[in-house]
This record gives sequence, C-alpha cells and structure tokens, in this order.
Amino acid sequence: MSLRCGLIGRPQCGKTTVFNAVTAAHASMFDAAEAHRATVAIPDQRVQKLVDLYSPAKISPSTMDVVDIPGLEEGATTEGGRGSKLLTHIKEADVLIHVVRCFENGHGSVDAIHDAELVDLELMAADSQTLTRKLERISKRARTGDKFAIQETENCQRVLDRLHDGIPARRQGLTDAERASVFECTLMSLKPVLYVANVAGPEDMNSDAVKALRTYGADEGSEMVSICGRDEADISELPEEDRAEFLSELGLHELSVERLIHAAYSELGLVDFFTAGDTEVHVWTCCRGSKAPIAAGKIHTDMESGFIRMEVIAYDDLIEHGSEEAVAKAGKLRLEGKEYEIRDGDIVVIRFSPSR
Repeated sequence: MSLRCGLIGRPQCGKTTVFNAVTAAHASMFDAAEAHRATVAIPDQRVQKLVDLYSPAKISPSTMDVVDIPGLEEGATTEGGRGSKLLTHIKEADVLIHVVRCFENGHGSVDAIHDAELVDLELMAADSQTLTRKLERISKRARTGDKFAIQETENCQRVLDRLHDGIPARRQGLTDAERASVFECTLMSLKPVLYVANVAGPEDMNSDAVKALRTYGADEGSEMVSICGRDEADISELPEEDRAEFLSELGLHELSVERLIHAAYSELGLVDFFTAGDTEVHVWTCCRGSKAPIAAGKIHTDMESGFIRMEVIAYDDLIEHGSEEAVAKAGKLRLEGKEYEIRDGDIVVIRFSPSR
C-alpha cells in the first residue's frame, strides 16, 4: 500500500509549487480550490542493482501518494461543503507535509512560526468538534455509571481541554490510555508532521525563518527539510541526465522527492525490504521493529497467518557476493523465526502454510 502524504499549508505558501517539485505533475497554480493528486515511485538506488542481478520480468517499487490539499484559511475546516472535503483529505493521510513560506512574496512579512501555528489552529478547531461529538455520544452511558464510558469521557475531556488551550494533540504527550480513547476520532493535530521550509533560493537554506521552523519542529520531534520550490519544480521537468548539474548549482545532491522520502520514513519509522527473483523485484514497506510475520503479511495475509520461517539475505551481502548461491556458500543466508525484526534492505523468502 502506498505511503499517503497530504500537503497542507497557508495560501500563498508555494504548496502547489512544492507539489510539482516532488511529483513533476505540472499541477495548475490557478485552481487553488481543488486538490491535486499524484503517485510517484519512491527512489531507491538498490532497486536497479537488484534488477541488474535478477533481470526480472516486472519491477514494483514502493510508491507515495501525494495530495496537494487546498490552502488552509481561517474557518477552512468548518464542516460542510469544501470543509468536509478538506477534512477527508487530511484524515486519509499517513503523514502531513506542512509547507511553510520562508520567502518574501509581497503578501506580508515572513513569519514561519505564526503561519505554522495558524494551520494548527484550524486542525485543532476540527479536532475539537470531533471530540465534542464523541463526548456527547458517550455521556449518557457515563451518567449510568458505565466505568469504561466514564474513563473514556475523562480521557477525551483532558485532550479537548488542552486543544482549547492551543496545544495540538501531537504536542500533548498523550498517555496510552488517552491515545486509545481518541483513536477512533482520527485527530488531525495528532498526525505525524513533516515541515517543509519553502525558500526562494539556496542562499536562504539557513535563513532565520528556516532556523526558527527547524527549532519549532524539533520541539515536537518532527523532521524538517528545506526546498527551493520554484527552482526544484523546474528541475523536475528536465531529463534525468541533466538534473544533477542543476541540483549541484543549488548546493543539493538529491531531488526534493528523495529528501522528503528520507524525512518521511524517519518521521514514521519505516523500512523497506525486498522480494526478488526473475519474475519480479518488489519493494515492501513496514514499520521499523516489525516482527517477521507482520512483515510477511504485507505481501499476503496468508503469509502472516501461516508463517513458518523467513529466509533472509542482507542487501549488502548480496551485492558483495553477487548471487544468492554465493551468499549461501559464505554462510550469510539466515533462517529467521517469528521473533525476528525485519531490517531495512532485507531480501526475503517467506515459508508458510497456506490457509485451507
């Protein structure tokens, strides 16, 4: 399943420009009321080396679904009409990519923290409505003495009170019990956030606004990357062989999509592993620390329920020795059981008992 990323931000922050830089989708800047969507393959140099080794008939890279969500103005998340669409886009995202203007554009001074906080206020307003409705639903059961409903009410009320104090859910340090109580609400201010400082040029990569946004993100444990949105959108349209030269002029070594992916994987704690053969080279994504059966379930549910063992080759060992046979002869082919935690770059074969 693709990693789902929702681009959010204030109007005039250059969000659609960043969307084009990441996806090369050529989305129009003049239909700001509509969401733009694109799916991009996640760049991974390891895939091509596996393709060279196996010559597969099919290649299936990891993908990222990116939605450019219309700019969040005051009252934008109010339910009904356009607000309902915005809420749906945001709630569907695995991670919110919050684009913040760090460049002069004639629409007011640069104040990255103020802009970031305004967007959070909109998310918190929507979350407050969601929690209020839940409290109304469970209040009758709580009044009858239902212990579970009473505990749910107390947990949800504490989260709601902090929202009213201007603290996004992700900054509240929720307890496990509080997280469980609000889980069904899909709170938007609880979603992981990756901040993007959209700058005018390479000379602004370490400006005061960028530094302030980096500190703001670090305070809540969020990643931040800087992107020259306008320049990198232009570069994304160039032939692949010409991109490196222009990136180097910006002092960069990777495309914006690669920098975003690295940050998003770090934010969400994700790793990629592979299945490989002459039929297909396929990249699979799961959470860091996932046990072998859980990782196997990403391939097929039967592999999780009927898991027996996992044959594992580390990517670096395969590249060093040149073939699975050579890896086995070198004693680097491992047999792992149900307690094995999948690692980034593992090349696996799942042995399982099919369901009947």
